[in-house]
Amino acid sequence: MRCPYCGYEESKVIDSRPTDENERIRRRRECIQCGKRFTTYETIENVPIIVVKKDKSREVFDRNKVMEGMLRACKKRPVTSQVLDDAIMEIETTLQSATDREVSSVRIGELIMEKLKEIDEVAYVRFASVYKAFDSASAFIEEISKLQ
Repeated sequence: MRCPYCGYEESKVIDSRPTDENERIRRRRECIQCGKRFTTYETIENVPIIVVKKDKSREVFDRNKVMEGMLRACKKRPVTSQVLDDAIMEIETTLQSATDREVSSVRIGELIMEKLKEIDEVAYVRFASVYKAFDSASAFIEEISKLQ
């Protein structure tokens, strides 16, 4: 770490402690050359997830869009917002742990359907009907038969 006073590139850490609910680490440093002390903060670098849509456009992953879609599918169903929030957190964790920073919207849709299938079958069928663009009653029947 470069000293802000003399520009020397080596310093030693005197004290480290977590701050902001363990989101950052505060380090107290001392310059090896001039002896002056200064403070640095260390944070985790969050690399955004980029969603590649069907039309090949790209946008940053937005958990609110996922929540809106899942809430629509769960409307008037006995599903709490906490259950949905936990499911979205699991989806985000899956996406963050992937090595590729770009993910297709199709993959996100599949992850949402997997979670809804576990949470509520009616919500799953509702979401699948929009996501898969069902155009007939037979498409609904076919999807429902997969659940049994």
